[in-house]
Amino acid sequence: MEFFLYLLLSFVTLYCLSYIFKSRTATGSDAADKVRLPLGSRGWPLIGETLEYLSTAKEGVPEKFVTDRRNKYNPKVFQTSFAGEPMTMLCTHEGNKLLFSNENKLVRSYWPRNFVRIFANSEKTTTSEESIRLQKVISPFLKPDALQRYVGIMDAATKQHLQRYWNHGEVKVHPLAKNYTLTLACRIFLDVEDPEIIARLEKPMLQISNGFVALPINLPGTIYSRAVRASKQLRKDVEQIIKQRRISVNLENREPPKQDLLSQMLMETYTDGQLMEDSDIANKIFGLIVGAFDNTSTTLVSIINCLAEMPQVYDGFLEQMEIANSKGAGELLSWGDIRKMRYSWNVACEVLRLFPPVPGTFRVAITDFMYEGFRIPEGFKLHWYAFATHKSPEYFSDPEKFDPSRFEGSGPVPFSYVPFGGGPRMCPGKEYARLKILIFLHNFVTKFRWEKVFPEEKIVYDPLLKPTKGLHLRLYPLNP
Repeated sequence: MEFFLYLLLSFVTLYCLSYIFKSRTATGSDAADKVRLPLGSRGWPLIGETLEYLSTAKEGVPEKFVTDRRNKYNPKVFQTSFAGEPMTMLCTHEGNKLLFSNENKLVRSYWPRNFVRIFANSEKTTTSEESIRLQKVISPFLKPDALQRYVGIMDAATKQHLQRYWNHGEVKVHPLAKNYTLTLACRIFLDVEDPEIIARLEKPMLQISNGFVALPINLPGTIYSRAVRASKQLRKDVEQIIKQRRISVNLENREPPKQDLLSQMLMETYTDGQLMEDSDIANKIFGLIVGAFDNTSTTLVSIINCLAEMPQVYDGFLEQMEIANSKGAGELLSWGDIRKMRYSWNVACEVLRLFPPVPGTFRVAITDFMYEGFRIPEGFKLHWYAFATHKSPEYFSDPEKFDPSRFEGSGPVPFSYVPFGGGPRMCPGKEYARLKILIFLHNFVTKFRWEKVFPEEKIVYDPLLKPTKGLHLRLYPLNP
């Protein structure tokens, strides 16, 4: 409710004059300028077409918002407005390529205010700057070659989590998936295994997630205020773990005793040769943990839901059964095993096509430019929306059909499949997410069969991706 209140009220006082000014500026003072702008509708004053955008997603047909306007205005680009902000939506793989390939040339990243206050570590550092710095520091750690060493560790942690929390007749998947992704992140990034520490970190994580879609008024008692406080608390908790770890690191030899991300970052230096400050390291790890908490957990929920609804897809996991049968008692997965999981990853990719956890992000034009014969003015916000291509028959035949074979061979048209974004801002944790999903799938499908307690339960965007009832399952152990 608070999020929808934001849509109705947030620009009434603070942004009314700004809206009027931007509207006049964007439409231009002469007819020629107006003609060159993308066709479309700004919707209602102040709230634009935000309610329609969100309602189609909540109804389970997010592509309808785009399809209706493509048919009415232009198949490649149209104009709309979200919360009073003029917005251009690009609807093709060419449009995605334009945005992903022109960072700091034509466009730059744009973040809603909710995200800025939660993610930025100071008033002097923008969220965009934090994102760029984060990618530079962690990219080497998250490359496939570097991740190979963690396969056994992640497999052992997954087996332990399933044994501890999932070995019951009925489970509620969504909260368990969140706890699993946080548990794995703490193990790989911080080398923390203590369930009490993980539980202490999980509470602010849940508050932060709620803050992303709350009314961005930082007053005591509001959801957003609690999220901002939770982000500060989580940073402090992570920083305390960092301080304790420094004691165990031999700074003279520059050889960390452990191979988690934190141990590696303790050896990182600034350009002047000084070691990174604890607060800076905490900010980097904070961004990773928050990014993994919701996105991967909702992907796991979506996969489990699809397998429950389509037993024939579950029956296709022969590769996982073969891998399990090849293992001796207590033998963990290897990188070679991961490379054999082609069908499993095709299934995951098809789920990500239908249910991307982040269906799109925003850019802002930093200069006037032309696209498909239309003028995109400086300052205009632009939105790439995964469903514009993911659900388009132009790129995916019979787009409503669940078909993992789409990802065999050369796969989809470049820039048409974008669950991780693209360009320099592609999700830096893509390979880590892939590894985590495959390891979880291996353990889950070789340990259980399952059915939904509520067969009609759906996965919807409200406005974040989630199951309507938390996805209750009845689990049937394969080897009781």
